Amino acid sequence: MALDVNAIRNDFPILSRVLPNGHPLVYFDNAATSQKPKCVIDAMTQYYEQYNSNAHRANHTLADEATQALESARNKISSYFGTNPENMIYTSGATEAINLVAYGWARYNLQKGDVIVITEMEHHADIVPWQELSKEKGVEVRYVPINTESFTLDMEAFDVALDGAKLVCVVHTSNVLGIRNPVEEIILKSHAVGSRVLLDCAQGAPHERISFDNMDADFIAISAHKMAGPTGIGCLLVKSDVMDKMGPFMTGGSMIRRVTTDGSTFQEGHAMFETGTPRIAEAIGWGAAVDWLSNFDMKEVHAHVHNLAHFASQEMSKINGIRIFGDPSRSDSSGAVSFLHDSIQSQDLAILLDEGGFAVRTGHHCAQPLMDALGVPSTNRASFWIYNTEEEVESFVKHLRYICDRFS
Repeated sequence: MALDVNAIRNDFPILSRVLPNGHPLVYFDNAATSQKPKCVIDAMTQYYEQYNSNAHRANHTLADEATQALESARNKISSYFGTNPENMIYTSGATEAINLVAYGWARYNLQKGDVIVITEMEHHADIVPWQELSKEKGVEVRYVPINTESFTLDMEAFDVALDGAKLVCVVHTSNVLGIRNPVEEIILKSHAVGSRVLLDCAQGAPHERISFDNMDADFIAISAHKMAGPTGIGCLLVKSDVMDKMGPFMTGGSMIRRVTTDGSTFQEGHAMFETGTPRIAEAIGWGAAVDWLSNFDMKEVHAHVHNLAHFASQEMSKINGIRIFGDPSRSDSSGAVSFLHDSIQSQDLAILLDEGGFAVRTGHHCAQPLMDALGVPSTNRASFWIYNTEEEVESFVKHLRYICDRFS
């Protein structure tokens, strides 16, 4: 059954906005952050208006309501991702989740000379923590290259890099190329050599239903704000036996059992890693977001988004000077279409697109090693999601063609 996109759009107040220049907003920056349905905004507003209080810290009515809402959201979110609440750690987003693996697991379990395998596709959040850990612990970081013709991961090089690996970190779906990596194969091969696996699913979660228990990764990092939830919250999903081998990443309130002048003891399970005041409003908003997303078949969502990206790339390729990075024709490709013009600088092109009401991303997308592999300093990126329409794509291509004809 096809999505009722017009009905979906009515859930998003911002999509009716007219920009100061008089153009209606066409939002094609979903890989950076998605817009939020009104139910998410309302749920967070209700918390602040009716029961704003700290959770897990008092016995009064508001505190009880805040605690119940925080933990109810955990139950909803963990269930949405196919696992138990005990296997979910609230974080500020995928970046903190990856850093939690680096400093809460790898720091305690890896030694000098141990091997971490990552890829050229990774977001900086899945590169820099391992570089810093390498300085601190002396671990070896190996990079798996991409095939610049197919824009896919070089799996032969991956097989070679696996020798001696203790941790494999790979992006589920590239935020630049829209390519979904063969994560199921990667997990099987990594486990076969005794390596743990971390998946960065920040881009995957908005496009398919991630099932942590079925996928069998050891860690999965997710951000709420790319899947209709608020900014400032995400989670790390962790296998129980792996969590048992983790130590604290940050210390302070909430995560302790007892503090004396002689030392401290810590909570067990996910409570050890949720330090300080919880992200209560954000968790409530994310819970509302997964409730909203649960109304849809994510296979239908993916098909809709994929069709838009494929159509856009086909039409954009007909414009003189435009080069597409990635392969949006692939059935597993997400809604990201990265592109450049051969004579119009990416920043200038973005400004000219914005003048027409089109919001796209420009820059290196926090993926400079991938930019180096592609031989470019930056790209423009149009990224589509559940509420975008073919009419928006047609108007975007028309405006892009106008810009290219006029300024090149």
